Amino acid sequence: MDKHIELKHGELLMVKEEDTTSNPAPLGLMGFGMTTVLLNIHNAGIYELGSMILAMGIFYGGLAQIFAGIMEWKKGNTFGTTAFTSYGLFWLTLVALIILPKMGWSQAPETSAMVAYLVMWGIFTAVLFIGTLKLNGALQFVFASLALLFFLLALGDYTANSTITIIAGYEGIICGLSAIYTALAQVLNEVYGKTVLPIWPVKN
Repeated sequence: MDKHIELKHGELLMVKEEDTTSNPAPLGLMGFGMTTVLLNIHNAGIYELGSMILAMGIFYGGLAQIFAGIMEWKKGNTFGTTAFTSYGLFWLTLVALIILPKMGWSQAPETSAMVAYLVMWGIFTAVLFIGTLKLNGALQFVFASLALLFFLLALGDYTANSTITIIAGYEGIICGLSAIYTALAQVLNEVYGKTVLPIWPVKN
């Protein structure tokens, strides 16, 4: 809610305005979910990494989530702001890690650097998962499976075991699909004014 202070007869009054802005979470979740599914189809060994994934990482996984994070800031949602903006920038950094060496602007990261990168994102996601325990079951699954994905990818890089990376790919597909489900559930539930797809809200 936006709050304004008005002066009336020498007294300060707090006036609350109804928030009429739309829910940005479905946009952020769709940007994350679709890009995650497409990248992890590659990790599962089904197709090569190419411009399709990079473009999704820049524009839908990256910019769309940043936009959603800014809109969550406008709504006063610290969790949404932190999550969507961070993961939007994650996708941009991931694309940069791939294309900067190809452009000759930097060396490719060492394996140990990529392991550290993935572990840090895994820790960040695990802490955000704690926040979802106050939100809903659908988001709990998204963040729990995403934390597991980061740690599996880190383990795959650390051990140079392609089987672990493939397993991570399939787990990542499930994670991405869960984010897509959560996004579409929010959209359909709002459009129909009732629960079309459940998200299992937490009971306080």
